[in-house]
Amino acid sequence: MGKITYKKLKGSQNMRQRLLLATLKSTPILIEDIHADDTLPGLRPHEITLLHLFENLTDDCVVEINETGTKLKYKPGIIVGGSNLVHDCGVSRAIGYFLEPLILLGLFARKPLAIILKGITNDSKDPSVDTFRSTTFPMLKHFGVPSEGLKLEIKSRGVSPHGGGEVHLTIPNVQHLRATMWTDEGMVKRIRGEAFTTRVSPQLGNEMIYAARGIFNRLLPDVYIASDYRKRLEAGSGNSPGYGISLVAETTSGCCISADITISYGGEAEDIESEDKKELIPAADVGEKIASVLLEEIEKGGVVDSTHQGLLFLLCALCPKDVSKVRVGKLSPYGIETLRQIKDFLDVQFVIKPDPSTGTVILKCWGSGMKNLSRKTT
Repeated sequence: MGKITYKKLKGSQNMRQRLLLATLKSTPILIEDIHADDTLPGLRPHEITLLHLFENLTDDCVVEINETGTKLKYKPGIIVGGSNLVHDCGVSRAIGYFLEPLILLGLFARKPLAIILKGITNDSKDPSVDTFRSTTFPMLKHFGVPSEGLKLEIKSRGVSPHGGGEVHLTIPNVQHLRATMWTDEGMVKRIRGEAFTTRVSPQLGNEMIYAARGIFNRLLPDVYIASDYRKRLEAGSGNSPGYGISLVAETTSGCCISADITISYGGEAEDIESEDKKELIPAADVGEKIASVLLEEIEKGGVVDSTHQGLLFLLCALCPKDVSKVRVGKLSPYGIETLRQIKDFLDVQFVIKPDPSTGTVILKCWGSGMKNLSRKTT
């Protein structure tokens, strides 16, 4: 066996994308100076948990970490996938942090993926599991991913800081993605959403819904926001009551633009079913705020919201050797960093052309020709 050549990288930035692209491309990587200048240097708990997830999904993966955690050697294995898998995502980042790489790994796995994820389902830092179900999944069909076998069930909700949520995820595997020409944003035809409460009064959910509808109903008639009231075992940890709302604007051309927000207490009470506890932000204000955020996302233009730019660019780059063309609003910092990582790992460069007439940006690329050579459907 010949000597392994590692791609040398520095710093902790874009750790998730680096590990994902290294795995998809079968590129061994060596990362040094990970959080080296921080008070507590080395890999963070969620980064270690992410490495464990990659180990669970692959065969013959090798991970080496030095004593201080500031140096990582990662040799990717074959993406196997499989069923009856369980992964604890911890509580330093929400399940949404792990879902983006998990979806792409699942698509290119040898076997269809079925996994149980435990941890925080909704927080203010990462996209909620609701957003992945209502917005991310419909986005995949534009790249030829079948809706059959694509499923996310929320068995229990868990908010920060103690989590306790559980979701069941299934991802079909594909031979390859399909290049897309996706530039028509369409017009917003309806608003859908879901407000949830865990271990707090369900009235808070109703207040969020009423406030959000008060803004949207001035603009269009088709607005429906469901209510999801969770208690006891379905409400996660007893020390983490909270509430939140996830919204999606569906357009006439099949685009889904999303926004979500979560408020959590992290109190000591075992169960809070009344409104005696002071709220961090009044529920009505939460409803109005997230409605305004969604309207801002719609105003930016593009076929996806700013949260999904990175995943959109990754899907385009992983397509067969054909041209993909997409439209987005103003490039987000995460979207820009994703473009850089794609160029570094896949050698795919996007042609970026602003559209002054709409304030949007059109991006075009030639796919890397990614194929799933080991795919099994059963």
